[in-house]
Amino acid sequence: MLALAACVHTPRIYGREGAPAAPSVRWPVPVATERGSTVGTNARPLADTLPAELTLADIVDMAMRNSPATQLSWAQAHAAVNAYGAAQGRWYPSLTADANVTRTRSLATPGRPAGERTQYGPALSLSYLVFDFGGRSGSIDVARQTAIAADLAHNAAIENTILQAEIAAFGYMATRSQRDAQQASLNEAKGALQAAQERHNVGLATIADVLQARTALSQAQLWLESLEGSLQIARGTLAVAMGLPANATFDVPDVAPADSVHVVSASVDSLIEIAGRVRPELAAARVEAVGAASQVRVARSAFLPSFAVTGTGGRNASTVSTFAGPTYTFNFGVQVPLFTGFSREYDLRVANDELLAAEARAKLTKQQVIQQVFNAYYGLRTATDRVHTAADLLASATQSETVARGRYREGVGSIVDLLIAQSALASARAQEIDARWQWRAALAQLAHDVGVLDIRGEANLPGVVRRDGGAR
Repeated sequence: MLALAACVHTPRIYGREGAPAAPSVRWPVPVATERGSTVGTNARPLADTLPAELTLADIVDMAMRNSPATQLSWAQAHAAVNAYGAAQGRWYPSLTADANVTRTRSLATPGRPAGERTQYGPALSLSYLVFDFGGRSGSIDVARQTAIAADLAHNAAIENTILQAEIAAFGYMATRSQRDAQQASLNEAKGALQAAQERHNVGLATIADVLQARTALSQAQLWLESLEGSLQIARGTLAVAMGLPANATFDVPDVAPADSVHVVSASVDSLIEIAGRVRPELAAARVEAVGAASQVRVARSAFLPSFAVTGTGGRNASTVSTFAGPTYTFNFGVQVPLFTGFSREYDLRVANDELLAAEARAKLTKQQVIQQVFNAYYGLRTATDRVHTAADLLASATQSETVARGRYREGVGSIVDLLIAQSALASARAQEIDARWQWRAALAQLAHDVGVLDIRGEANLPGVVRRDGGAR
């Protein structure tokens, strides 16, 4: 018995590990189950302290290690695969060892006096279900499909965690870029105020110019202070997304403003086809439908007979020698269900209805996946166009502010023209930053919806090229 107990291990499904190895590791989908290629990757060990600067891959790694969502889905996957292992025990016979001591006193009968005896000894009982018309195999298959669905749900939890961490990181870096841009706008407002004061001192401008420039400076300072507060909030949001306290100390290096924007040359139809093969949510819905079909088989088997073998063998020792010796019993039985109060009929109806519901959920999930990919695809295309339009707007606004500043210093332009140009420049900077980071978020969203957002946060979309036609 001890040797058999030592053989207990995590069950395998279609030749693969039955559950993910760690909360931050995807479950490697078996060939017999996958409708695409989703491969698990071993994550690096968790560092005792945070590095001075976190890359995007570090942020994603920390989020997956500390996320309660991945820990929950990992535990549920292991519980489901162990339930599958328990269900597989139905293929084996049941073996029970007993040891009994019996004290008996018999009454006197004609020709035999009253007497007492003690019997004791071990016994071994074995029972085995030989055949039940698919009930046993159906129950095991239900447990197997439930375990696969739990593993796929874990994969989905990992991808959702990656996306949430990236969105939080992009929000933090976008706010920081907005803060830095506003600092530049504040310096320009200070320059405009200095120029207005210099002109007023020599009698070339009125006090109204100085007051207007001072008002613009105060507005720029107020907006900068608001962005400083927003930056701290964004930092706390990012820390929580990584599973850290909101006041954790870390930094994220700047991403170059010239970070190239790519276009997805693949068609939306091809991306939808990829999502249909690799999205874990859709695969889980399909697997649940397969499990519901197996449950129908289980419910139908309840109407049919089952065949079982039981046997018991033992050896008795007794104070009366005639009652000592080996004993055994053997039974081969057929159990035919006749009437159970209509419970079997209702169980079958429930199983059929749940199968219809599971098939409908799979269809609904497929429609949702198609819509998500469609929306994300055109969202990325729009974001790509906005990046280049915002870059043109920034270039024009920068040139306009330079001209307006030069004209005011030369005395041929008004303070109003300069302040309007500086306001337009500040707005153009903010829009350019917003467009660039929205593009990165849109790319991550599309990769997530297609199902190709990898363990390091990279968007492994097919056919991604630079806007100028070069490879990524």
